[in-house]
Amino acid sequence: MSSHKQRIAFIGLGAMGFPMAGHLQRAGFETCVYNRTTEKAKRWVERYGGSMALTPRDAAKNAEFVCLCVGNDNDIRNVVYGDTGVLAGMASDTVLIDHTTASAELARELATSASARNISFLDAPVSGGQAGAENGALTIMTGGSQATFDRAMVIFNCYAKMPVSWVRWARAN
Repeated sequence: MSSHKQRIAFIGLGAMGFPMAGHLQRAGFETCVYNRTTEKAKRWVERYGGSMALTPRDAAKNAEFVCLCVGNDNDIRNVVYGDTGVLAGMASDTVLIDHTTASAELARELATSASARNISFLDAPVSGGQAGAENGALTIMTGGSQATFDRAMVIFNCYAKMPVSWVRWARAN
């Protein structure tokens, strides 16, 4: 295993994402955040350190993991696709993790889009509310390959309680 700091992009700094990204930075990850409201991203950097980007693509550039925690299916599509979306900035053999509670249809769509670029995908909505996010005690219900799930545990351990809170599930393909 290399000794370099793993780079994480975290997209969406709402009530849940703001503290989740903070846990990653505090755990020693090189964390770059993006939020559609630039002022919120600036506040995050002031509080936790790390860095911010002006587009999802720029946040995702050189990141080994890209985490999304935005509002709904359309919000996800807005930060994933297009010239400024995370997929345009992600390299092959990286991991896209969607923590948004979104539709099964979108999870399948993202898995297909990521796979076409040799990017792994996890559908990983979180439960536990703002207090759970702040206290690092979220439950993550994860769908995706076991190998990708195992690879992402280093991230999940930063903001989810272990071991009893983990729920493995898969959506039908």
